[in-house]
Amino acid sequence: ELGYAALHVSSARRVTLMGGGGGVFLGIERPDWVLAQPPSARASVYAVTGDNISVAAGRISFVLGLQGPCSSVDTACASSLSALHGGSQAVRRGECGSALTLAVSLKLVPVGTLGAASAGMLSVDGRCKTLDARANGYARSEAVGALVVRPVEERAAGAMLAFGGSAVRQDGRSASLTAPNGSAQRGLIVAAIGRAGVSPGEVGCIEAHGTGTALGDPTEAGALAAVHGGSVRSASLSVGAAKASVGHSEAASGQVGLLKVQRLLEDSSVFGNAQLRVLNPLVG
Repeated sequence: ELGYAALHVSSARRVTLMGGGGGVFLGIERPDWVLAQPPSARASVYAVTGDNISVAAGRISFVLGLQGPCSSVDTACASSLSALHGGSQAVRRGECGSALTLAVSLKLVPVGTLGAASAGMLSVDGRCKTLDARANGYARSEAVGALVVRPVEERAAGAMLAFGGSAVRQDGRSASLTAPNGSAQRGLIVAAIGRAGVSPGEVGCIEAHGTGTALGDPTEAGALAAVHGGSVRSASLSVGAAKASVGHSEAASGQVGLLKVQRLLEDSSVFGNAQLRVLNPLVG
């Protein structure tokens, strides 16, 4: 429904989409929906097709008759931005005339929350205290969003967001499967701004991952400082994270942050960081 709305707002019409080469790129994690179904319903044809993450993107292409590239991407918390990267690259390479990029994360059963809590990942008071000295884990949240990516020359009047460049990387070897890797993050940032054709000094605002964890925030801040110089305290560089306001929506979190940046551009303003009381000395 939200993908259809995004296409409609971008001036696309169903009659012109049918049989066209539009692409669909969806960031999605392992769905809770299958776990929420009673065993008696799991063998139906609707459950078998509806529970596959591939069908989540494929259903949109099917309903609208889109014959361009179509994929569901699960790269954990990077899912939505990985999907956006794939969609924007496909448009740049001419693989599709436009790309509908979407993200979704719904918490329908408590299994994932209980598992994350037992691993010590979650904040005991239910807040993502990004960059704050009180950071003690993240709070899980839900989100769904959709964006239409088109070549720059075809952007609708009034469109505020233009993608200069993007990059996708992996931590590789780190302290553990879920631990961040500062050097890998530095490489990612350098690659992204390089593809955008800008220098680190030209960047004025950064939407950080900013989960509010004791390990993640200092690692990310160190990578940003290494690339952009100075520190996150710099008066010329605004660093924030939507998670401090709305929690961590995991697979959809990157798109939530992107939509926040779009709002910043529309308002020509910078939002304060919710939950920030005392800056974590390890990120200064």
